[in-house]
Amino acid sequence: MNLREAFSMSWRAIRSSPLRSTLTTLGVIIGVAAVITFVILGASLQADVVGEVGGGEAERVYVWNGHEEAEARPGSGSRPAFTEHDLDQLRSMEGVSTVSPYSPIRVNHVEHAGDTVASNDAVATDPEYFAEGEIEEGRTFESGEPEVVMTPLAAEQFEQDVGVGDTMTVTFEDGSEAEVRVVGILEDSTSRGPFEGFGESGRIYLPADPFYLTTVESPAAGTDQRAYPSAVVVASDPETVTDVRARTEAYLTDGSDAAALLPSEFAVEVRTNQDVLDRLNSLLTTLTGFVTGVALISLLVGSIGIANVMLVSVTERTREIGIMKTVGARNRDVLGLFLVEAIVLGAIGAIVGTAVGFGAGYLTATLLELPFVAPLEWAAVAVVVGPLVGALSGLYPAWNAARTDPIEALRYE
Repeated sequence: MNLREAFSMSWRAIRSSPLRSTLTTLGVIIGVAAVITFVILGASLQADVVGEVGGGEAERVYVWNGHEEAEARPGSGSRPAFTEHDLDQLRSMEGVSTVSPYSPIRVNHVEHAGDTVASNDAVATDPEYFAEGEIEEGRTFESGEPEVVMTPLAAEQFEQDVGVGDTMTVTFEDGSEAEVRVVGILEDSTSRGPFEGFGESGRIYLPADPFYLTTVESPAAGTDQRAYPSAVVVASDPETVTDVRARTEAYLTDGSDAAALLPSEFAVEVRTNQDVLDRLNSLLTTLTGFVTGVALISLLVGSIGIANVMLVSVTERTREIGIMKTVGARNRDVLGLFLVEAIVLGAIGAIVGTAVGFGAGYLTATLLELPFVAPLEWAAVAVVVGPLVGALSGLYPAWNAARTDPIEALRYE
């Protein structure tokens, strides 16, 4: 019996029991579809996060401090230790374009046009913090002026949307108030960089001068200066980021005000966007692998279903096997026939499952507003895995059929 005959007979057997064949392939369909869907979601999420963190900020070097035994982030354990003297020294280094302070400010609420919104999502920085093109409307604020820049989400929190030129009253944690003018609305509300997490935020940005009041005595200058828990160093060129990071770390860990002000158990953290991206990619890859592994369990269940149905098929077709052997079919012919049937079932399940998986992945990514990333190599993997699952699942039933005694098979009722 050649392969073409085996395929023809197998296809005829599959078509003769459409409901059973459909239920048999359903397990493989669900398994393959689940794997493809989760892989697409993982890749789409990875692309979205990488785009948010890495897009347009390749030149940035982030600086903060924290306890050596804890994972420190600005506003969460970081101490105000980077003085104006330190920032000036960093600005003077070779390859540095700008240096901006960065510090969360506690705000109780913000009032606009009689509407009050509770908020503590405010950041003190300087005008150079905003990259070119980030401000959609208006301009950046000026140091020393009562001006703010907002994200669109922050502007839309009020009953009457805030626009450029509007005034607001900001009430700080200590009860003090300040009337500020909105001079800029950012392009979007997407959080940027490792300082701000991910997703969207209703945030307002204020000039450190005059709204940031934390000061310390600078060991180098001998005068009281503003001191910040974190800062952003921007390299003049993406190719110089590695050198700028090394020089920044060398200065801040030895000879800076921060080195003198921080307790011995605290350390300065210096990270680039690439460091953050590498960690995120590693985390997302691990998460995707775990979820995909869970989805593979359904593929295993599907393979068990094929094995079970093929065993039933062998029993039902015992007389057919006896007739085949009587007219000259060899054991390997019978083995090949049932093995081809199992492989065809697995292949059908893989093809349909791949189509369903890509459709479900696209739909889910669209609903979650993620960029659709289709890892086409997984489609090829699924096309290979499906027949392989069918072959492994049908191997024992096919072998069992091949060992059937023709005399006993003909006497089977």
